[in-house]
Amino acid sequence: MVSFLLRERQRVSVGSAKGRVAELRSLLKFLYVRGLTPHLLTTAVPPVAGWRDTSIPKALPDGQVQRLLDSCDRADPMQARDFAILILVARLGLRSIEVARLELGDIDWRDGRIILRGKASREDGMPLPADVGQALAEYLADVRPATSLRPVFLSCKAPRRGIRPDLVSDVTRRACDRAGLPRAGAHRLRHTLATEMLRRGVKLVDIGQVLRHRDLATTALYAKVDLATLRSIALPWPGEWR
Repeated sequence: MVSFLLRERQRVSVGSAKGRVAELRSLLKFLYVRGLTPHLLTTAVPPVAGWRDTSIPKALPDGQVQRLLDSCDRADPMQARDFAILILVARLGLRSIEVARLELGDIDWRDGRIILRGKASREDGMPLPADVGQALAEYLADVRPATSLRPVFLSCKAPRRGIRPDLVSDVTRRACDRAGLPRAGAHRLRHTLATEMLRRGVKLVDIGQVLRHRDLATTALYAKVDLATLRSIALPWPGEWR
């Protein structure tokens, strides 16, 4: 079990590794309760070290988001859908689950707004930028099959169904491959949007509203990437020559 967790920690994030620990402990408890193991071995599974607010959000370098968008051949039905997904995430910072849960009735074309359904059934309204609206309109008019299904984004192959949240990162990774860039998940686009806003001088509270953070402390993580501001407020080291 220890060897497995060490391998997983090298392969996945801290949060995912902690999830593996919880899964293993649940399995061991189940085996013990069912009488399949003579001892309760949950304490034999070591915890994974990881602390809140220690990581630095990773943004894509300048110009790479546009390269991802440009990599989509919008004459291809799948890539036209993928372009609409990518521009939603890149311009509005949508989470994967918000993209997957977006339904036709959530788009208010008259007022130029969309309703997002995210964590804990929370709903948020967001303005719909012109380029995002155009990409959505083209996808809905020219690519999305005629069906009674309500999700905006559907699978490209039968049986038709709404996309899963994990497909959004698959879309991002495929775009990275086409653009010749290192692979990145969809959340990297969200980090990139927040980082660009911060560098343009947008206040953290406003960035938090765009990203729909409930806690400003979550948004404050992005202050770590604004090195110019951090240098300006840093106190000199005692005895340092000025």
